[in-house]
Amino acid sequence: MSSQTSKGAALITGASTGIGAVYADRLAKRGYDLILVARSQDKLNEVASQIQSSTGRQVETLQADLTAPADVKRVVDRLASDASITALVNNAGIAATGKLLDSDPDYLDQMIQLNVVTLTRLALAAAPAFVARGNGLIINIGSIVALAPELLNGTYSGTKAYVQNFSTSLKNELADKGVTVQVVLPGATATPLWGKAGLPVHHLPAEIVMTTENMVDASLAGLDQGEFVTIPSLPNAADFEAYEKARLALAPNLSRKAPASRYGVAAEN
Repeated sequence: MSSQTSKGAALITGASTGIGAVYADRLAKRGYDLILVARSQDKLNEVASQIQSSTGRQVETLQADLTAPADVKRVVDRLASDASITALVNNAGIAATGKLLDSDPDYLDQMIQLNVVTLTRLALAAAPAFVARGNGLIINIGSIVALAPELLNGTYSGTKAYVQNFSTSLKNELADKGVTVQVVLPGATATPLWGKAGLPVHHLPAEIVMTTENMVDASLAGLDQGEFVTIPSLPNAADFEAYEKARLALAPNLSRKAPASRYGVAAEN
């Protein structure tokens, strides 16, 4: 057992490889104990052993298939009941790169289950517990395809647009509750996700692919700077701020009694 002061425990999904494993390393170095969740017990054990030896933090593994309702319920119950958990990193997810009309509908169902349903269940298990204690951190891993649905597969970008919208709503609800919400929108990142999606990362232009280490370090720097939305590769934060300003400017005219005059429809009383 570590003698270091702990910030509590961070539960990280998809923690056996890639982004999740790097988050585990970085959060352990920031003083968090860890609960690592993934399907592969062997890979979880490897990550846990390495982090324990290098940081001295307590690391627990929780094997779970987050597309299986029974396994999701186990993680939900843990988040809702374990008062030591102070952070959730909702990282587990899968991608698709092929055209929609060539996609396997069963695979797309699985993607929606993991990227949308499970992420929602876990966040909504953690949030009330964090609110009750007046402290907590929720990091949801989205993607830049949330802002660029023309890229890759429409179901994949749709799931990540959900993560963006869900996170925005969650942040607004928790703004005065002592709970921090961050949504991270990475671009192409060198993880096993690409190979599983049918497009190995080495097939992508090298100039657009970020390492997992750089991606996570930039995201945590964004968190430290108080960012809600972090796009690790975006050079100028003002560009996204302008995008948000333009989106919010639509609000007063998105719902009105009368149709817009350009349609030539006479408004009925």
